[in-house]
Amino acid sequence: MPWHISEKRTTAVFVSASMVGCGGPLGVERIKTAMATTVIQAEKQIDAESRRERYLQVRGTSLRITADLSAEDQMLQSMPDASPVKWHLAHTTWFFETFILSNFSGYRPFDDRYRQLFNSYYKQIGGHPLRSTRGLMSRPSLEEVLEYRGHVDRVMIAEMEGFKSQTLDLVELGLNHEQQHQELICTDIKHGLWSSSLTRDRLGDKSDLKAPRLGWIDVQGGIHSIGHDGGGFAFDNEGPRHEVLLQPLRIGSRLVTNAEYVDFINDGGYSRPELWLSEGWDTICAQRWNAPLYWELDEDGSWRQFIRRPDEFGMKPLNPDEPVCHVSYFEADAYARWAGKRLPTEAEWEVAAGKNAAKGTLLEEDTFHPQPVRGSGLQQMIGDVWEWTASAYNAYPGFRTAAGAIGEYNGKFMCNQFVLRGGSCVTPASHIRPSYRNFFPPHARWQFSGIRLADDRS
Repeated sequence: MPWHISEKRTTAVFVSASMVGCGGPLGVERIKTAMATTVIQAEKQIDAESRRERYLQVRGTSLRITADLSAEDQMLQSMPDASPVKWHLAHTTWFFETFILSNFSGYRPFDDRYRQLFNSYYKQIGGHPLRSTRGLMSRPSLEEVLEYRGHVDRVMIAEMEGFKSQTLDLVELGLNHEQQHQELICTDIKHGLWSSSLTRDRLGDKSDLKAPRLGWIDVQGGIHSIGHDGGGFAFDNEGPRHEVLLQPLRIGSRLVTNAEYVDFINDGGYSRPELWLSEGWDTICAQRWNAPLYWELDEDGSWRQFIRRPDEFGMKPLNPDEPVCHVSYFEADAYARWAGKRLPTEAEWEVAAGKNAAKGTLLEEDTFHPQPVRGSGLQQMIGDVWEWTASAYNAYPGFRTAAGAIGEYNGKFMCNQFVLRGGSCVTPASHIRPSYRNFFPPHARWQFSGIRLADDRS
């Protein structure tokens, strides 16, 4: 489309110049200049249009994935780590208002109180409510939050064409920030609905795909480069790009399945302390874990699993061929130890993914649930479930946080977290890439997190 529009407009300039008799070398140069100027103007208009389209697409997705939720649903906060959907919708709007619109003279905030109310953790912005109290925000109403979104969107769209490059960078950060919250919306509301007493409806299984036998893909040892390569958007924690030394290894061709994890459970996996890290063992004992989150034993001894689909949620029979999900780092590590393997480091994972990271299920498919593998070779590296790695979440060599409040986005969380890679079934397709570094504490399991095995190669 861009080339088509540019061609039409430059042709129009050429005809116009010819008609007024611009002959000779000077006339030709004028024509060329006019053509070049028109091309630049056309490209700027196209860029502005594409930016507006992307903005509206991302903002619209947040509303689309919450359309089946009532106002009461969107108030749920079932645990301190989760947030109400209504809060996510407001906070992502707060980001654009606080970091972009508030810097323009003449902009009038929708409500001055929202600057503090919907601040998440930016200390340099000012105070903010405790995360665990977000479910107490009965006001503003959902209707008022949607009005807030509309107010900010109208101003953003109206002013976007005049934004300078630095502001446009903030817009792109804000859109990727919202895509992160779209994942959190899906994970948080799933936990909230599951916590209700009215969630035990029986659902059928809509997939008949069968997982292939687990294979092993060789990864060459030696010096490799990892980190974002500079093309397109990336978060600051994905760089700088740097070299790492790897020993030869093998990585699983697909994710660990429910059936394989059931074998671990049936072999006493949750009652064998030799398989667990010390803190992991203390955690499963204190929390009385005996299976992944959302699994329940049926009366006949079979496992069922809670899922949320568009317009429905409830318990469905455990599909043995689906990737196991909603496991903590502790559970992933214990399973790998039981299987005689290990978890890959994040460097090993990224090198294995390379330029051939096969995609699985992502948010656009509207399943809100991981699906069995659909191909051969190295599969599901992107989508289905976030994959725990053996790597602590630390800074890359040469990493520096940005100045100001925006520098609080990633760097200050580099403590007591483990890295996950690859995205999940609720990750937007335009948001994920092989260099993306997600991170959570090792006990977290309400995210769509799963397992890929690795093994040393002799």
